[in-house]
Amino acid sequence: MVCGGVLRKMDTKSLIIEIATKLFQQKGYKGVGLNEILKACNMTKGALYHHFPNGKEELLIACLQSLSEAITTDIEGIFNKYPTTKEATNAMMEKLIDRFETEGTITGYTFSSIVSEMASLSDPVRNACALLYKKIQDIYFNKLIADGFSTGQAHAKAVMMNASIEGGIMLCLAENKAEPLRIISEQLLNS
Repeated sequence: MVCGGVLRKMDTKSLIIEIATKLFQQKGYKGVGLNEILKACNMTKGALYHHFPNGKEELLIACLQSLSEAITTDIEGIFNKYPTTKEATNAMMEKLIDRFETEGTITGYTFSSIVSEMASLSDPVRNACALLYKKIQDIYFNKLIADGFSTGQAHAKAVMMNASIEGGIMLCLAENKAEPLRIISEQLLNS
């Protein structure tokens, strides 16, 4: 991994999390077998269980926590850079649209497939997903409060923003076009 122009060795646990996150996002939790993760990581079951003694579900939760950190750090960076919620949201949406148009995906920003697949089966996974949504919503909420919205208005708008953006990402992926995010970007804070 290159970090600040310096090549550094990624620790084994971080490497497992990085590879497994990509696999879970591409194929879903049930679509990825433990053997596929082991092969992609070039390791034995014993090595994986050394880092994740409770197995695949524990690994998924670690992946969600890692994803949460990456997503919230990125969103916070954007929201701290712009003076208003509208400007920050537009910048974030443009980044998502650009990523979709250049890479053909926005997998690093969504985890809806994991929620829909696992939330009813595992409280720890559902809780990890709920925490990520809450962290994102809190970023929106705090910016809306700074813009002068009341607590109730800021909460309602933050929920709407979170749901709209997440839904827009899923529509882009399903329709294979960026139009849903463009429409959401235009409409989101104009109401």
